[in-house]
Amino acid sequence: MFFGLSIEFSIFFAAFILFFLVFILRSFYLVRQAETIIIERMGKFHRILDAGLHFVIPFIETPRSVTWSFVEEDGKRYVRFIRTFNRIDLRESVYDFPKQNVITKDNVTMEINALLYYQITDVKSAIYEINNLPQAIEQLTQTTLRDVIGSLNLDESLTSRSMINEKLRLILDEATDKWGVKVNRVELKEINPPADIKQAMEKEMRAERDKRAIILEAEGTKQAAILAAEGEWESQVLRAKGEAEAQILRADGQAQARLKLSQAESQSIEIIQKAVPGCDPLPYMIATGYIKMLPEMTKGKDDKMILVPYEASALLGSLASMKKIFEEVKS
Repeated sequence: MFFGLSIEFSIFFAAFILFFLVFILRSFYLVRQAETIIIERMGKFHRILDAGLHFVIPFIETPRSVTWSFVEEDGKRYVRFIRTFNRIDLRESVYDFPKQNVITKDNVTMEINALLYYQITDVKSAIYEINNLPQAIEQLTQTTLRDVIGSLNLDESLTSRSMINEKLRLILDEATDKWGVKVNRVELKEINPPADIKQAMEKEMRAERDKRAIILEAEGTKQAAILAAEGEWESQVLRAKGEAEAQILRADGQAQARLKLSQAESQSIEIIQKAVPGCDPLPYMIATGYIKMLPEMTKGKDDKMILVPYEASALLGSLASMKKIFEEVKS
């Protein structure tokens, strides 16, 4: 009998030790930074455990477990899996949505892949206000994206990514506010129009580039012609100004030369009049003029007959007058 009591006591003691260990293990929870645990008492929300070491009453206070579904990209395909946990991550999370078909305002079907960055700000609402938070955000994003793209045509959808991202963020942030979620950013990862639309867009882009090249070449030719014309005009203006200035300078030089010549002739006449008072110096001047012109008249005419004009008799008379003047001056 004592041996039987010893066995029962051993079993009871082992059970007590096991229960004590389970009690200890389920009584203390170490929560890491940026994590939290929801504690329910008898199936009802009781409190939220923040970062640190916490004590709970086992079997009466239990952590709330949640089951969420996620989608992850595995190579070229997206795989949906389900995860069950009782520690809620408070860090910002990114959700990569699979590609979906959307229709634009001008009835063009495109494939769009979006990225959503969200963060849980109210753990209680994220657990109790929605059943499956990631799936709810995914479905809401898909329907909102269809609505936003459906209000735009193809060109606007391809060139207004920033506007679409901001519009999606505002709508999703407002819709998920009751779930305790803050949507920080929404990014359109890919926008893939149909193949025929891509080819048409490439042809249009190539034609537009060719058009710009032709326009630039024509503008270059035009500018070159304008610059050449302006250069020719400026050169002609400068040449005309140079010729005008040259003519003015030549005229000034000729005028000064004539003035000097006239002054010299006037001085010579005065000298002659002083040398021979009462003598007429005009025959002398005429004779010197004839004498100066004779070399020009006989230049290159060695083998030809020289015709002396009728007025040459005046030359002879002028020479006689010059002889007379010189004789008077000598006497």
